[in-house]
Amino acid sequence: MTPDRADKSVADKTPDRIAGMFDAIAPRYDLLNHVLSAGIDRRWRARAIASLNLTGRETLLDVCAGTADVALEARRESGAARVVGVDFAGAMLRLGLSKVRSAGESGRIALVQGDAMCLPVADGCADAATVAFGIRNVQHPDVACREIARALRPGGRLAILEFGVPRLPGVSAAYLWYFRHVLPRLGRVVSGHGAAYSYLPASVATFPPPGEFMKTLVAAGFTDVRAVPLTLGVVYLYVGTKRGVARG
Repeated sequence: MTPDRADKSVADKTPDRIAGMFDAIAPRYDLLNHVLSAGIDRRWRARAIASLNLTGRETLLDVCAGTADVALEARRESGAARVVGVDFAGAMLRLGLSKVRSAGESGRIALVQGDAMCLPVADGCADAATVAFGIRNVQHPDVACREIARALRPGGRLAILEFGVPRLPGVSAAYLWYFRHVLPRLGRVVSGHGAAYSYLPASVATFPPPGEFMKTLVAAGFTDVRAVPLTLGVVYLYVGTKRGVARG
């Protein structure tokens, strides 16, 4: 089996498989995110939320919400009036719900189990949307992007964080070595789940490059689409605005 075919096999994105995998690592998910990113993941999320230019009156839709880190950050930092988080992994949402209750945000943050490719929300229900490190896990990202566009009002803002590959040759080589060899071993030791952290580098390797994914967003109904490299291109922040005239 060639490396490319191996990556595609490991990165099987059948919804039930992915949901089960994230349910299995849920108890250690937050810890591993912080440790494996050296804490930079918090800055990435803050940057994504800041890009939405929220005023405190908006409803934010957080797709692939996981354990509600983005939802809580949006309430703390931007004062989003309301956040609706959607994820298909029940164990992740249960942990997120516990965090929401501990933060006293139950009245402002709602977590709902659902698939990004068929969001359980009404048309035009949200003023802004986020996806943090989840779009690559969706079986058909183009379908999810169209669903997000459907859920946004005209003029609504989108911010997506996703892993990328640095372009600087020396940085790229070091990053790929860490990503392919160190990260899976650390993830396996801490989480006890080997497949999940073999899946991570494989899923990044098979995700479209920034230029191609930007075209997916444009085709889904977004304009002013940009891909902003963060931390030397380890992560990309994709931003865009749903086409149409915003309501007054």
